[in-house]
Amino acid sequence: MGKRRKSQVEPEPVSLVLPPSLYLGPYSAASDKSFLISNPVTHVLSIGPNPSRKVDGITYRRLALNDSASSSIFKVVDAACVIIDRVIASKMNTGKILVHCAAGVSRSPMVVAAYLMKRRGMSLRAALGQIIRVRPQILPNVGFLQQLKEMEMELFGTISPDVEELPEQEKDRLALSEVTVPNATETSSDV
Repeated sequence: MGKRRKSQVEPEPVSLVLPPSLYLGPYSAASDKSFLISNPVTHVLSIGPNPSRKVDGITYRRLALNDSASSSIFKVVDAACVIIDRVIASKMNTGKILVHCAAGVSRSPMVVAAYLMKRRGMSLRAALGQIIRVRPQILPNVGFLQQLKEMEMELFGTISPDVEELPEQEKDRLALSEVTVPNATETSSDV
C-alpha cells in the first residue's frame, strides 16, 4: 500500500479536562478551525508558543513559559487562573477555553493542574489524576512537578504525590491516576 497522504492524517487529540469548559491540547489544536468551531471554543490560552494561524472569532491569549526544569511555573499560574476563570464565567457560564503548549504534555497540563488546585481545591494527585485520565500522554518536566508539590504544600499543608517524576510508561501514569486520595474540593474559598 502507498504512503498516507497528509490530508488523511488524524489531528492530534484534544482532551476535555473540566467538562464542558476546559480543553487541553497541542499547538496544532489552536489553529484547528473544525475543532474550535464544533466545540464552540471561545478562547485559546497559549502557554509558550503562539499558534501560526489564528481562527477568526476566537480570542487568543499567550503566557510565556519555557519547558525547562529551571523555568518558574509560578510566573504564569495566577494570570492563567484569572484568564480561565473569566472565560468559563463568560457567556453566562458557558465560555470554553483551550489551553495548549507545543505538544500538550508538559507546560499546559501543569498550568491546568495548578488551576484545578488553586481554583477547584484539588490536591495535586487529584488534579493530575483528572488530567491523566483524559490525557494519559502528559509527561511534565520534573521542575514543574516539584513546583506544583511546593504549591500544594502552601495551599493545603501536605504533598499528595509521592513521586519525583511521572512514570515514563503511559500505563504506569494511568495506574498512578487511579489511586484515590481525598481532596479538598468542597473546602476551596477561591471558587
